[in-house]
Amino acid sequence: MARLPIGLQAFSIREQAQEDFVGAMKEVKKIGYDGIELAGLYGHRPEQIRDWLHEIDLNPISAHVPYVELRDDMEKTVADYATIGCTYIAIPYLVEDQRYGTQTYQEMLEKIPAIAAECRKHNITLLYHNHDFEFAKTEDGDYVLDALYQKISSKDLQTEIDTCWVNAAGEDPAAYVRKYQGRCPVVHLKDFTGKKPVEFRAVGYGIQNMQEILTASIQSGADWVIVEQDGHEEHTPMEDARLSIEYLKTLNWDE
Repeated sequence: MARLPIGLQAFSIREQAQEDFVGAMKEVKKIGYDGIELAGLYGHRPEQIRDWLHEIDLNPISAHVPYVELRDDMEKTVADYATIGCTYIAIPYLVEDQRYGTQTYQEMLEKIPAIAAECRKHNITLLYHNHDFEFAKTEDGDYVLDALYQKISSKDLQTEIDTCWVNAAGEDPAAYVRKYQGRCPVVHLKDFTGKKPVEFRAVGYGIQNMQEILTASIQSGADWVIVEQDGHEEHTPMEDARLSIEYLKTLNWDE
């Protein structure tokens, strides 16, 4: 089986993207990435970003878009990322007053089908990106993350499993990818030292079994794997991005 295309989450290099978006994207392409997952527009118009990424030949895979942006201006927000050419939009993070048990969380559950329907008008698939707080238990004893995917149909919500946060929560990331086989078009590859609080590392330089995660991603039907590194202790963000993709290219991409 041919290898999956590899993207980079722009949050990993957020300072460079903010200061010089075009220069940062050219560097991302140069070091070997196939696509980019956006984390905001950095003050640029969607049409500009679309044209720049097209010229650089970097696929605009997806975008992390906060739930409140989708809720407050759904049609324009989705249309902007459709203009750029994104295939996916992911709800990336919930602040504490938006999480399970709050009124806003319940509102989000009720709103997701409408957001998903708006996305489908533009051939965009809606995803949810987890952290570790979704591994708290519901009143029924399920993980909040699993309860979310039980509540919302796969037609309306697919997964973007962040394998670092799954591991940090005490679960097996490869097993979790397999659990959502057929519902995991995008998988986040993220490495860490295993210490708490979490210390992030370039992919292949922490404790994650990336070969196992990669194999699970391929077998479970993923279309993309995306490198994300929230913090950088040992190298510059772009150097970490380079180390990550160089490591990934050494792995066995056959099932």
